[in-house]
Amino acid sequence: MLNKIVLTMASLRLTSGTIEICAALLMLRLNQIDKALVVNSSLALVGPLILIATTTVGLVGMSDKLSPSKFLWVGAGVICLMIGILKK
Repeated sequence: MLNKIVLTMASLRLTSGTIEICAALLMLRLNQIDKALVVNSSLALVGPLILIATTTVGLVGMSDKLSPSKFLWVGAGVICLMIGILKK
């Protein structure tokens, strides 16, 4: 039987992938550079949101196995990732 946490994390990633594929198909259908850039820009929000959601679900699933100091290290790592992804 599948672990509920792992199933939720995988479902979030599958949803993210589906959104990416739909966006690519939309770009092809629009067939205009400016509109494709708008679609592409909207995807910049989806990736980090899915990352945060998946990491949160995973951390909740591991909450009984991690010490508070390890939670802080993981949180610091996620913050560094977000700064690296979102900083322009």
